[in-house]
Amino acid sequence: MKKILLAAVFLVGFKFSFAQQTEAKVINQDEALMTWYHKDFATSKVYGINTENAYKFLESKGLKPTTVVVGVLDSGVQVDHPGLVKNIWSNPNEIPNNGKDDDGNGYIDDIHGWNFIGGKNGDIDVDNMEVTRVVAQYKTVFEGNDSTQNKANQAKMPEEFAMYMKAKELYNKNSVEGKQGLQTFTMINDLIPNMVKLLAGKSLTAENIAGIKPVEQKDAIALQILGQISQNPEFKGKSSEEFEKLIREQMKEAIDEYTPKAQQYDLDYDPRKEIVGDNYNDYSEKNYGNNHYEGPDAMHGTHVAGIIAGLPQGKEIQYGVASKVAKIMSVRTVPNGDERDKDVANAIRYAVDNGAKILNMSFGKPVSPGKNVVWEAFKYAEDKGVLLVKAAGNENEDVAEHLAYPTNFKNITDDKPFVNNMIVVGASTNKNDALRASFSNFNKKMVNVFAPGQDIYSTIPKNEYKYLQGTSMASPVVAGSAAVLLAYMPNLKPYQIIEALVKTSNQSTTNQFNDLSQSGGVIDLKKAAEYAYTNFYNGKTTEKKAVKPMKKKAEK
Repeated sequence: MKKILLAAVFLVGFKFSFAQQTEAKVINQDEALMTWYHKDFATSKVYGINTENAYKFLESKGLKPTTVVVGVLDSGVQVDHPGLVKNIWSNPNEIPNNGKDDDGNGYIDDIHGWNFIGGKNGDIDVDNMEVTRVVAQYKTVFEGNDSTQNKANQAKMPEEFAMYMKAKELYNKNSVEGKQGLQTFTMINDLIPNMVKLLAGKSLTAENIAGIKPVEQKDAIALQILGQISQNPEFKGKSSEEFEKLIREQMKEAIDEYTPKAQQYDLDYDPRKEIVGDNYNDYSEKNYGNNHYEGPDAMHGTHVAGIIAGLPQGKEIQYGVASKVAKIMSVRTVPNGDERDKDVANAIRYAVDNGAKILNMSFGKPVSPGKNVVWEAFKYAEDKGVLLVKAAGNENEDVAEHLAYPTNFKNITDDKPFVNNMIVVGASTNKNDALRASFSNFNKKMVNVFAPGQDIYSTIPKNEYKYLQGTSMASPVVAGSAAVLLAYMPNLKPYQIIEALVKTSNQSTTNQFNDLSQSGGVIDLKKAAEYAYTNFYNGKTTEKKAVKPMKKKAEK
């Protein structure tokens, strides 16, 4: 799922507050802020990744880059965005729009990638949460009308029963929260005319509100809301016109976010059959979907693509970490809801088979019915020498206590991951006194590194740009960094790239990162380039064993 931190609004006996959200933070258009994640920590004291100096070092060694294809497994990408169009991968063996599978890979007209959540009847926008699907599938199996049969099923399928109980707990909590949120935001939105009427052209201050005498019940509720809003710095002192404009914008944003939740937690909702038309229970099936690279909502995926390979254009100065060396392959996998394991596995295999050497996966969920088929895809990518880059998640949790699938640990108790080609990324900020982004997940064993993930400026649909934040943004910073290393040193193995990034991370001056990830710091691309060049490339064998934490563990 595209994880979002949304504003919470409660009223009439509840607390009222507006908080930042991952996908719509508004920040002044400051050039230094737009590109802060490229900064050199040594000279700026900002924990950027030292992008430009990495290129200078690699070029100083006489190395010539080769193009690296990066698969963006996400919500879709606007492939004709002016800031991306020159760095979009094109399938060299496919003739555009002739309705034929020219390269024989099973996908017709897959020029810039593929869409596994679409079909001949369109594209999926909103889909269920995985906990909803699990509850819908197993409710009658484990909690049906026959208690004897229920107990027999629970004993026969202990793993599925444990997953069902976890899913049920999360479903019960979040489905209620979503419905209440929508009801609350809708009520506030409906009361906006009453609030504007009560202000009667006056500015929003505590003094002006104190002088208002409501007559009707709706006005009394509206007045109570106004009283709470007036304490919020974002609204305090606004004119009546400014208040109306701002509150309408925020309520629309909130309603647009919460409306799909009614479908995401609807046990009877299933867009899959009518739109995609595959046999969802057949995990071996792979030839489904369409070539709609963008889909209904490509905000998330387009932003991720820009962080990896965006190019400056017009007045925009934004550029991706690997803008000089990477091409983006769009593999649409993530709906407005939770990604499905079948699609994730097929997306990995598609990207690998069509030449991607790095896959960015900015998604995650708490349960995974088809985790084994995803793990098989991980092994496939490992065998093909493809690096997987995964966002740690935005729940501010220890991922050892709250698994975020897909994970490279089959069991939390395992000392090492079962594959050596995945790097898991937490999100850092440009504030040294609060270096870990408050939303970022963490764990010393299961999160490898941190990278800039807060206040990141990049491409979004409709040829626009925006600041977004999340581990979803940190992951492509690492994917882009890996692409730079691989472009100049193409014989590097995934575990060597991981080792270089982990071993050279800039440590926090306050030691606040020591127990949050394996590296204990924020990546530095120049230092990683130096490490990889010295240890793996410059006269060294590329078969050098990985450092102990990254050794490959034999699968049981």
